[in-house]
Amino acid sequence: MTDAATKGWVKILGLGPGDETMVTAQVQQVIAEATDVVGYIPYVKRIPERPGLTLHATDNRVEVERATHALEMAAEGKRVAVVSSGDPGVFAMASALFEALELANRPDWLDLDIQVLPGITAMLAASARIGAPMGHDFAAINLSDNLKPWGLIEKRLRLAGEAGFAMGFYNPRSKSRPHQFGRALEILREACGGETLISFARDVSKPTEEITTVTLNEARPEMADMRTVVIVGNKDTRRVGPHVYTPRYASDT
Repeated sequence: MTDAATKGWVKILGLGPGDETMVTAQVQQVIAEATDVVGYIPYVKRIPERPGLTLHATDNRVEVERATHALEMAAEGKRVAVVSSGDPGVFAMASALFEALELANRPDWLDLDIQVLPGITAMLAASARIGAPMGHDFAAINLSDNLKPWGLIEKRLRLAGEAGFAMGFYNPRSKSRPHQFGRALEILREACGGETLISFARDVSKPTEEITTVTLNEARPEMADMRTVVIVGNKDTRRVGPHVYTPRYASDT
């Protein structure tokens, strides 16, 4: 191992859902120690500039290239923070960095100090605002078909619904595929029943936060966009006053 590799490191960080008070003290410490920060443009903008820190902001569709750059800098002895929103291991940069590490085929990089630091996901922040809709078994599904076929998404929706999982959805409805979320709602009504509760949490933890809970029969595609986390309960999910929760037990009927 080189001296530079010994001194350098890569730490993949979760910045939480948006409110700066939800960034962990561990993550704040790493950012304070970093020489370089790498990430998607909106997330890098959340990092304050300071002397000795270089910010590397890139587009959202170059994750592996971004991760490779981070590894290259760490091998040169730099202290690199790779930032994601929420938790870096949930549809974010942690997996991309290990993919880049594998593709690089650089044995010397395997000795780099690489760590993943957790963050509060938008899904869990939304669940907390709503009550406890994910209080029993649940599944997290990314509804974007950029990295997997739409047919696979439909299959996973149907099977998760039929199995009785509560579900959290990321990237539910974009301008390029507005029709797909409508199809997702159709599948969920068939698999879960039309009276199952569904919550739309937009801009969670931000001043513009909006939370809406309706039944699947009442849900409409336009209630979601790319800034919305969608949470669907199961047949046991219920309201108690203004709150929604899923009991810790599961009924078999």
